[in-house]
Amino acid sequence: MITSSGDKLTVAQSALYGWIKDYMREYQHSPSIRQMMQAMGLKSPAPIQSRLKHLQEKGYISWQEGKARTLQIIDEVLEGVPIMGSVAAGGLIDTYSDVQENLDISEVLKKKDIFALSVNGDSMIDAFIAHGDMVLMEPILDSYSLRNGMIVSALVPGLGTTLKYFFKKGRQISLEAANPAYEPILIDQDQVSIQGKLLAVWRKM
Repeated sequence: MITSSGDKLTVAQSALYGWIKDYMREYQHSPSIRQMMQAMGLKSPAPIQSRLKHLQEKGYISWQEGKARTLQIIDEVLEGVPIMGSVAAGGLIDTYSDVQENLDISEVLKKKDIFALSVNGDSMIDAFIAHGDMVLMEPILDSYSLRNGMIVSALVPGLGTTLKYFFKKGRQISLEAANPAYEPILIDQDQVSIQGKLLAVWRKM
């Protein structure tokens, strides 16, 4: 376990941390804020959010504030990256939030909050990303970090996710395939959420 020097848990933080570890071992995905509230006997989410923030600051968990399902245990994340579902490399498909299994890439895992997606389709074949590959994605925490030409996982609410090249001109986003058989997806910036940028491709031969 890697923690900040001298950062020990309070009784309340330790209780929540222990419960989260037990829950994730049993169900293979992180609990919701409401489930944590019920387990700790609390009626407000504020104490849970405070404890999660302290657990993150002390190096016990990785967590995107406000998104409980992004929670990971630091001393266990090195054992594998959570596979969060599938991403379309053709049209748009439904996405899934529950962790299904872990992809073991501990030797290359250096950054926090990395997640894996299984590629479904051939629209990125000319970028050497084929159907059945695993793509390792780094979360986009700041939209200003996006650059034209990046390969991203994009979520269109109500429709699904897709893996494409990202291009922005004004308020319009163009999600472009690496396969001439597919037309670009043109959409207003307010109608799309960029989940992550491509970090690596994992292919089992």
